[in-house]
Amino acid sequence: MVELLDSVWESARRSTGTTAISTAQLRLMHLVDRQPGIRMRTLSQLLGAAAPSVTRLCDRLETAGYLARHPSPHSGRELTLRLTAAGAARLAQIRVHRSRRLSRVLDTMSAEQRTALTTALTALCRGITDTADTP
Repeated sequence: MVELLDSVWESARRSTGTTAISTAQLRLMHLVDRQPGIRMRTLSQLLGAAAPSVTRLCDRLETAGYLARHPSPHSGRELTLRLTAAGAARLAQIRVHRSRRLSRVLDTMSAEQRTALTTALTALCRGITDTADTP
């Protein structure tokens, strides 16, 4: 099941022409988009990654012009992150493309299949949320 979900995610990423953006970078962009001004430390925790790894992801996105780092208004030692206009536009483009592609696939499914998929995904999301603090 995990391999299937990974394959769905990777297929969706490749289909949007985002091969220059890794899955980890795309996930980081989604998080920064949802929480503009997020601190690096918080982002590392949400990604479940070590700070140096997140810093490297941010370096690449900043070089591509998709991410900007700013000093935290609360602490001179911390940095906050925001998508640039180019980053927000690229993320929006990816979301539109994925939505269209997913809609085409869902349109080929019967109502029963869509209902079963919705039920399964709802249970999966609930389970992930319920076990978020469990190692």
